[in-house]
Amino acid sequence: MTGIGRRAVLAGFAAATLPRPALAQGARVVVVGGGFGGATAARALHRAGLSVTLVEPAETYLACPFSNEVIAGLRPMAAQVFGYEALRAAGVTVARTSAEAIDGAARRVRLGDGTTLDYDRLILSPGIAMRFDALPGYDAAAAEVMPHAWKAGAQTELLARQLAAMPDNGTVVLAVPGNPYRCPPGPYERASLIAWFLKTRKPRAKLIVLDAKDTFSKQKLFEQAWKTLYPDTLEYVPLAAGGQVTSVDSGAMSVATDFSTYKADVACIIPPQRAAPIAAAAGVADRSGWCPIDPVTFESRLVPRIHVIGDAAIAGAMPKSAFAANAQAKVCADAVIDLLAERAPAAPKLVNTCYSLVAPGYGISVAGVYHPDKGVLADVEGAGGTSPLDAPDAVRRQEAVYAEDWYRTITSAVFG
Repeated sequence: MTGIGRRAVLAGFAAATLPRPALAQGARVVVVGGGFGGATAARALHRAGLSVTLVEPAETYLACPFSNEVIAGLRPMAAQVFGYEALRAAGVTVARTSAEAIDGAARRVRLGDGTTLDYDRLILSPGIAMRFDALPGYDAAAAEVMPHAWKAGAQTELLARQLAAMPDNGTVVLAVPGNPYRCPPGPYERASLIAWFLKTRKPRAKLIVLDAKDTFSKQKLFEQAWKTLYPDTLEYVPLAAGGQVTSVDSGAMSVATDFSTYKADVACIIPPQRAAPIAAAAGVADRSGWCPIDPVTFESRLVPRIHVIGDAAIAGAMPKSAFAANAQAKVCADAVIDLLAERAPAAPKLVNTCYSLVAPGYGISVAGVYHPDKGVLADVEGAGGTSPLDAPDAVRRQEAVYAEDWYRTITSAVFG
């Protein structure tokens, strides 16, 4: 990786969570969503002395980073499961219920248990929802046959079981949507690890990747690895070659494009996405289905005093990732503290790093630095970078170790 070293990346978790003075004692902050963004924000606000309630209906959080390893049989699902006990022990109020409605004018959240929470500032970190209306033939029922596995949990385990049970000479079809979606390099890591699984467990099987794009994150690094590791296993079909999926038939196990129809023994269909439904209910999602925000404070451009972080936000050049959600949560928490104290928040710089595994012990990464520019989060020119092409095996092994280090560090910081 060029531009940003591993120590700087990992140190960023600790440095950005130092408590800041909160002058608006008695102010009420509600955080909706207990993932990497919401849990981080709640912890930071509580440390600053604010009254904060985290609204999260699930008893445990199922992490998406490294879930592709679960699909390939390299990792147990239990390694993706995190609870909220440490947050409660630290003093954060966790309301184990859902946010059903938000009244931005009254500054009130109606909860699934029938109670309400009033707020002075609200932070939404709701994550994503699948757009089951975007791809003909693909709905929630079809996803039980052709899993998307784009939310960790039952879908992850379903896809893993299907791969294990498929014929030794079977065909796997992986459909990748157009931008934007959660974790830009995620589908290509998934393709790599599925190809590894097939090569080592079912060497007569084949993976076909159908992509609605011609370019993607870390493309040269992935393609170099595929050429070296999986030349007879993985076939990549970009948009220009007819890779955009136009419909699916879960009964026939077929996936159609403009030029061909592919029969699959296992089909993983990653559909287009949007912000989770509570964002639209709160009025902070625009026609794109995502949430426009101010790049300094992450305050909604549509509803005042509501901030949106993580995958649901339109964050300019900054991608949708766990690392990004964690970084945005810290910046947003600082901004909320300043706004409640009637101080002007400072313009932030944010870092994002995405690690991907293309095989066990073979890691690659991309890093970026972002700052507010002309109303959006833009790349800081000359910062960040990617893993080098043509790197020796030792470098790839070390990046895989860094990936594990990052996962342990962020999950410990957020949920530990």
